[in-house]
Amino acid sequence: MAGRFVRASKYRHVFGKPTKKEFCYDNLHISRNAWDTNLVKVNPEYLSVNWESSGGGAFAVIPLNERGKLPDQIPLFRGHTAAVLDTDWNPHNDRIIASASDDAKVFIWEVPQGFTLYTDAEEVPDVSPISKLSGHSRKVGHVLFNPAAEHILASSSGDLSIKLWDISTGQAPITLKHPDMVQSLSWSANGSMLVTTSRDKKLRVWDVRQEKPVHEYAGHEGAKNSRAVWMGEHNRIATTGFSRMSERQIGLWEPGRKDPIGGFTSLDSISGVCMPFWDDGSNCLYLAGKGDGNIRYFEYENDKFEFLSEYKSADPQRGVAFVPRRGVDVRENEVMRAYKTVNDTYIEPISFTVPRRAETFQSDIFPPAVGLKPAMSAKEWFDGKTAVPPKIDLESVYEGNAPVEVPADYKPPAAASAPVPAPAPAPKKEPEPAPAPVRAPATMADQKTSISAMANKFKDNEEEEADDDAETSNFEENSRPGTRTSSLPVRSPAKPQPVSTTTTAPAPQAKPASPVKSPQAFPPPPASSSASPAAVAAPAAAPSASPAVEASLEQIKQLLVQQATLIGAQNEKILAQTQMITRLTAEVETLKKRVVDAGVGGTQVDQSERIRQLELELEAARS
Repeated sequence: MAGRFVRASKYRHVFGKPTKKEFCYDNLHISRNAWDTNLVKVNPEYLSVNWESSGGGAFAVIPLNERGKLPDQIPLFRGHTAAVLDTDWNPHNDRIIASASDDAKVFIWEVPQGFTLYTDAEEVPDVSPISKLSGHSRKVGHVLFNPAAEHILASSSGDLSIKLWDISTGQAPITLKHPDMVQSLSWSANGSMLVTTSRDKKLRVWDVRQEKPVHEYAGHEGAKNSRAVWMGEHNRIATTGFSRMSERQIGLWEPGRKDPIGGFTSLDSISGVCMPFWDDGSNCLYLAGKGDGNIRYFEYENDKFEFLSEYKSADPQRGVAFVPRRGVDVRENEVMRAYKTVNDTYIEPISFTVPRRAETFQSDIFPPAVGLKPAMSAKEWFDGKTAVPPKIDLESVYEGNAPVEVPADYKPPAAASAPVPAPAPAPKKEPEPAPAPVRAPATMADQKTSISAMANKFKDNEEEEADDDAETSNFEENSRPGTRTSSLPVRSPAKPQPVSTTTTAPAPQAKPASPVKSPQAFPPPPASSSASPAAVAAPAAAPSASPAVEASLEQIKQLLVQQATLIGAQNEKILAQTQMITRLTAEVETLKKRVVDAGVGGTQVDQSERIRQLELELEAARS
């Protein structure tokens, strides 16, 4: 019943659960740079944080299992000569990270084996980059790895260009000329398309290997920054931005369509930029606002975002990161986990879980997730190959085994649930033609039963009104219709019986005139009492009956049809007898009138004898 009023969803009750302060990552020095970035990035092993440091830029890498208050001196990833503006983890190697800096450089780093923040050395050693990518002439604001191709990295710069690097060779074979400063960028799931938002308020979709935008639309009209995120394997893009009245908005786009689907949706009037994060496993979009502590999440369904709920916190956030799907805790029914900065001093994990009590793996909320294996090499990607990376079955992770790789289009929940509803409607629809035999044999009888049913309906209403006036109990009201239907078949053959008690008196002879009219105006009432309930009850019971019950119902229907035919024949015989009785009665009346009239119709003895003979025939006919 609830499905009629509340939209059905597996993620409708997802809630965010904060972490106690002692299990957060405390004693941090998060960068206070004003550049619009997320400040933190995370993968299943490490957390990177833009660091506030002197003497050049740096960022910190924190192992996720080292919680609590961190040491005052920790090993930093130093090498840039200006502030680090953005970082991004390699989706195919959890120990490779790229950084973008205000010094117009892009560095590639590798986390040392067995890296830890706790060391006994007097001087904490810093980590140096393994590769330096030079080519931009102004600050590099964003770096983003290709999700499908190995070693492909995109970087956007203040020189109004986007370079696509092969980090294995240190070269950038492709450069995209952008008309204005890039504010955000996001890859499609197969790594062939790139979407960007810029300061000129335009949304552009690039075919990067053709080095040109294939779609360009007018985006959010507000002056503040806008963001865009590609919605995984869907051919859709979600954007966040501002209206002319500085209201925060969300938009859903389809490449090739110049306007957002359904228009822009207003969220609120807070001034902070909304950071969008897409989870392809649950088809949910998370929106974290800068300067407020709330995280909204929506479910994508039927080309619109359905609001699920909102995580509320009094602690504002400047940066937020979401762990990849393969890093969630499936044993706790965790579908997503976020890491938010608090007061620029510590990072708080927030776990989004589905409340369930089951002690087994929940395959419906944990479809296969993208693993570490890339879909293609860098050379194949530059040569034009397009593919979605293979996935891993999270059930193997739940059981504690090594991740089992499955094809990219493998969806066990849909395949397992598909055959279940298929056979269910089949037996229900087969017995639907069963009521047809009930109606087929009766052509003339159907008309008779419909007339008698109308007469009985009005009669029943009168009896029900009388029952209401008498204030009878429910038990009496339910039992009376049963007795009424059982008395109907006795009504028709019982009518001629009272005539046999009066043979000589002339008064009862006027009564046979009413039975003659009754069968003609209202055909046999017993047929209606026996055939019409079958015609009504059979269709109602047929769809939900089992095969055994259906067989018994079919036998009952045949018996009812036979009884209706027999009763109809009896009624016709009674009608013929009644007509003969009426004729004899009229003849007796004629002879009596002749006796009264003097001298008419022969001697009185002959007439009395003739009357006596006719009365005997009339009595014999009535009996």
